[in-house]
Amino acid sequence: MRPLSLNPSLCSSRFPFFSFSNPIFLKFRNNPEVFQKSQKGPPFLILRCCGSGSVTAKPSWELRRNHAVQEPDEKVVAIRQLFSKPGIGIDAYIIPSQDAHQSEFIAECYMRRAYISGFTGSAGTAVVTKDKAALWTDGRYFLQAAKQLSSSWNLMRAGNLGVPGTSEWLNDVLAPGGRVGIDPFLFSYDAAEELKEAISQKNLELVYLYDLNLVDEIWKESRPKPPNKPIRVHDLKYAGVDVASKLSSLRVELVGTGSSAIVISMLDEVAWLLNLRGSDVPHSPVMYAYLIVEVDAAKLFVDKSKVMPEVMDHLKKAGVELRPYDSILSEIRRLAAEGANLWLDTSSVNAAIVETYKFACDKYLMNRRSRSKTKNNRHSESNSLSVGPSGVYMRSPVSLAKALKNPAELEGMQNSHLRDAAALAQFWCWLEAEIHKNLNLTEVDVADKLLEFRSKQDGFLDTSFDTISGSGANGAIIHYSPQVESCSVVDPNKLFLLDSGAQYVDGTTDITRTVHFGEPTAREKECFTQVLKGHIALDEVVFPENTPGFVLDAFARSALWKIGLDYRHGTGHGVGAALNVHEGPQSISFRYGNVTPLQKGMIVSNEPGYYEDHAFGIRIENLLCVREMNTPYRYGGIEYLGFEKLTFFPIQTKLVDLSLLSIEEIEWLNRYHSQVWEKVSPLLEGSARQWLWNNTRPIDKQ
Repeated sequence: MRPLSLNPSLCSSRFPFFSFSNPIFLKFRNNPEVFQKSQKGPPFLILRCCGSGSVTAKPSWELRRNHAVQEPDEKVVAIRQLFSKPGIGIDAYIIPSQDAHQSEFIAECYMRRAYISGFTGSAGTAVVTKDKAALWTDGRYFLQAAKQLSSSWNLMRAGNLGVPGTSEWLNDVLAPGGRVGIDPFLFSYDAAEELKEAISQKNLELVYLYDLNLVDEIWKESRPKPPNKPIRVHDLKYAGVDVASKLSSLRVELVGTGSSAIVISMLDEVAWLLNLRGSDVPHSPVMYAYLIVEVDAAKLFVDKSKVMPEVMDHLKKAGVELRPYDSILSEIRRLAAEGANLWLDTSSVNAAIVETYKFACDKYLMNRRSRSKTKNNRHSESNSLSVGPSGVYMRSPVSLAKALKNPAELEGMQNSHLRDAAALAQFWCWLEAEIHKNLNLTEVDVADKLLEFRSKQDGFLDTSFDTISGSGANGAIIHYSPQVESCSVVDPNKLFLLDSGAQYVDGTTDITRTVHFGEPTAREKECFTQVLKGHIALDEVVFPENTPGFVLDAFARSALWKIGLDYRHGTGHGVGAALNVHEGPQSISFRYGNVTPLQKGMIVSNEPGYYEDHAFGIRIENLLCVREMNTPYRYGGIEYLGFEKLTFFPIQTKLVDLSLLSIEEIEWLNRYHSQVWEKVSPLLEGSARQWLWNNTRPIDKQ
């Protein structure tokens, strides 16, 4: 999978330690959260020159593009006209990329930031004031944003020297007392609180617009309809644990924390807990829904038109009732009015839900106070007000339970990876033949053909992310996404990086291979081999239980570090079982804020790389499952863990400089290729089977 961004604001990992409490869920212990605030640069850079005086260089965000005429952006004008409407009264409006569930991938009807700005990249935040419009994005998208934004927009190149963050910019451009509007459904509670605190430094007020989204108001009839494809039951043979058992385990957690109910808003958590799958979101088999689980009830908030009779029966058997998707806030109010203590994961539950609950709790206490004044009882007013509903603000226990795959989920992942490997062998056999015919294939042609081969496999549903197909210099762009109008032709004389994955009914795959169709240079072979050494080192590592992923990150980088090289992304991310290709809470990264220990049953990627700007990119990625290791000793009486491979596909040996590998590393490569042949060849025939044989033959150790 495309490695996760390094932007600390996007990748903050604040996961507590865990301890076992029952077979499915793990209980939480509070631990201090780790916050890393970015250092704010000065608004101007003063350059002292050798001559007299000084030169003031403005930061890039203030350098306007040289347009002869600034064409007014009709959408921006329309949204500004709403600022002064009754019930709105704002001076600025923020449009983030997220949906109401903080999803990585979102449905087209929720791509509001793309609609208002014209910028279609996956990451960015738009802000419109009464006289300015600005869009923030990271370095992956600077060129794309510059092309797509009209002259009405200022491009804010996040991470560049002197470029302020969203809140810092608002503090600078708005007068004290200004009002900043947001749709509270599109911000997690934590994100909204952070924004509120930041802009309050200049006496700006954050305004929640619950009843309307300003972008939707101007989008009107042209806005795509919400997805309405039917939900399906995820078969128990793939899920491994029935819904009743999962809900029972979750209820044990509720009682243990003193909670009356929990609100679950992350789409993959809802899907996993109820053994349901959907197709509302590209690349992810989930449906738009909220779930509230009480001690003696459960309610699914979803568009009922997507619930077929089979799904209805499935939910009834588990004691799950249906409610309209947009009735979630009224249910939150009802629970608070009954004195319910709600478990809310404020890092993912949106601000609209949390604020609605807090307001309803305050109303509950006010009503008690009013009633207490009309009664002449023996208790003091202070005592009568001492009991009331309150939130339990902890990370969702479903996140970790979902990450620990059960035997059925692991079997599905293993089987889907083998079918995926068969499709990849057929594809690479075809691609090499076409390249050797000197046919001009574009990066998009290659991605489309790979999809064609995968779609023929049993249980195929979708890709698990947009395929990264990068030839030569494009491979050095970590999050490269080829487009028909601008992509390159695959050059047989350059390195080619292909990062792809699929969603199957029984599992999720994610694999990267880097190849050369001609004769690689010594430099390319050196870099590839150092990446391979890091890949092998992580694959072979053994570590004590309770070890967080960041401890292992250096194993994958060590070989590169020894020659002064590195890569600017994490080494591994969690992967769901027939769910999202990016899954928490586990990861393998140099970011030490994520202290989640790697545990048996977790799946992570192993994807070190190296990227040489304007030249080539290299990445080798397999998926691994954490397993117990049979070590001769158990120091401290604890378990020692390691990894089991899920991905079985050849690594191109033509790119390996054998002089840089140890005998043990060569043995690892030969052993791996032997396993690839043994597991995948029975699924192939003809030329694809011959291709696999040619690419898994053992290497001479001499």
